[in-house]
Amino acid sequence: MRQGNQTTITEFFLLGLTVGSELQLPIFTLFLCMYLVTMVGNSLIILAIISDTHLHSPMYFFLANLSFTDICFTSTTVPKLLADIQSQNPTISFVGCLTQMYFFMLLVDLDNFLLAAMAYDRYIAICHPLHYVALLSPKRCALLVMIPWVISNLVSVLHLSFLSHLPFCDQRVVPHFFCDLEPILKLACSDTQINTLLILIIGGAVIFIPFSFILVSYVLIGTAVLSVSSVKGKWKTFSTCGSHLSAVSLFYGSIVGVYFLPASSYSAERDKVAAIIYTVVTPMMNPFIYSLRNKDMKRALRRLLSKKNFELVNSAI
Repeated sequence: MRQGNQTTITEFFLLGLTVGSELQLPIFTLFLCMYLVTMVGNSLIILAIISDTHLHSPMYFFLANLSFTDICFTSTTVPKLLADIQSQNPTISFVGCLTQMYFFMLLVDLDNFLLAAMAYDRYIAICHPLHYVALLSPKRCALLVMIPWVISNLVSVLHLSFLSHLPFCDQRVVPHFFCDLEPILKLACSDTQINTLLILIIGGAVIFIPFSFILVSYVLIGTAVLSVSSVKGKWKTFSTCGSHLSAVSLFYGSIVGVYFLPASSYSAERDKVAAIIYTVVTPMMNPFIYSLRNKDMKRALRRLLSKKNFELVNSAI
């Protein structure tokens, strides 16, 4: 059991990004621009999918939900980070910290499940194209989104219900730019073995099961692609998965860098860099990943932007 003076915690001090005063403005500007690009890019993806009937298919339904999740996900941490960069006293209340952790865990788990649903979509499209409409009916697609919402909510509530009853020491400094579960647990005065076990079992399962599903889907997809006779046919078939594979690699690569490397190799700065990749960079890159190599999406975006420009011109006249 950890020793220390127990106290009633009302707020935490977020250490944030360690930058000098001369770098404060450039760092603030960089993260503000990244946040704005994330908001605009993902919003355009959603609007393009809604407005273009050619994109009313399961693949784009999951993509629209991923874009919405990414908007919420990055909004959980970046606005507070921007405020803290400018603040001389970057604190967050205990209730605010729990709220941020709730939405952070909820949305990162949703990202996991949505990436798995998108892998399932590619598996059905390539391996069972004749049954695509039946296997991915609107009802089933809705369930593949609703069930992860329920599971993610339950996981977040479970973690926070155990955390909220822990006594905390008078040490209030969190060596991170947002309230993450493990850094907050390190400030507790009592035994946190149950909490650590929950992170290992529940948190591990929420990440490992969707990732395993993605892995199995792509093994089956790879087997199906290898059975295609022509090299051109193989490339054309597998190229439909390129965007999703890029997003999966970026997301899970940074997740592993934060949560699954040995404790002996832990570094607070490395932890922050990896966290920035999956909380800021990945949501910003997803619109580019899914639109630059997708002819249908590029066409829909051009139509949307030309329509918006036309409406703006008319309103100005």
